[in-house]
Amino acid sequence: MSTSEITSAGMCEIQEVEEEPGAAEPRQAVPASPGKAVDGDDVYVAVGKSSSGMDALSWALKYVAKPSSFVYLIHVFPEIHHIPTPLGTFPKHQLGEEQVESHMNQERTKRQEMLQKYLNLCHSSKVEVDTLLIESDQTAKAIVDLIPVLNITRLIVGTTKSNLRRWRRNSKAEQIHKNAPDYCEVKIICDGREVKPPSPATVSSLNPVTTDGKNKDSEQSHRNKDSILCTCFPGKST
Repeated sequence: MSTSEITSAGMCEIQEVEEEPGAAEPRQAVPASPGKAVDGDDVYVAVGKSSSGMDALSWALKYVAKPSSFVYLIHVFPEIHHIPTPLGTFPKHQLGEEQVESHMNQERTKRQEMLQKYLNLCHSSKVEVDTLLIESDQTAKAIVDLIPVLNITRLIVGTTKSNLRRWRRNSKAEQIHKNAPDYCEVKIICDGREVKPPSPATVSSLNPVTTDGKNKDSEQSHRNKDSILCTCFPGKST
């Protein structure tokens, strides 16, 4: 198994890190070549800390991956700008090299532990797997930018029910689906099922606008503001 680390500065800067079994740190870094399978069976799955990533991978392994498939796990993690210390949180550039490296190692360990559950699922399904790690503060854009670099034609993305309800608010899954090239088939998975993004007309109907340009829901909410403020709800135990 290998891990490719991709910088946010430019998607052409890809390094494939070969890891020894059980090793905590990479052994060596060499230039990576995109896509190992030549029959178009490669499957790319966006994963992360949310359970929606595991739903996406489980669905991909069950319905998309073949015995000949190579599964790539794409994980985007944020750039580190500030580092916590016993004296408070400071900008990275204000701290010493040892402090920065120590924090970076801790974050790498957390990522490895998080990704291990995904790797275990792939191994139990007997498919070959690699991980692609992208450092970026813009998750959706980083994934979309990666598509033409690796010529991704099949991408599985997980989302939650809450994100589906607020689809019109530009969720990550919506951004990826909307901005992916036409040749890349993006599948969106929620609670173990494939879901279809709502059409623009459907989204508009979820948030109707009056003829004078005002949102009906907002207008109704404003009219009912006093009654809402006066409503009492029973307390809930925590």
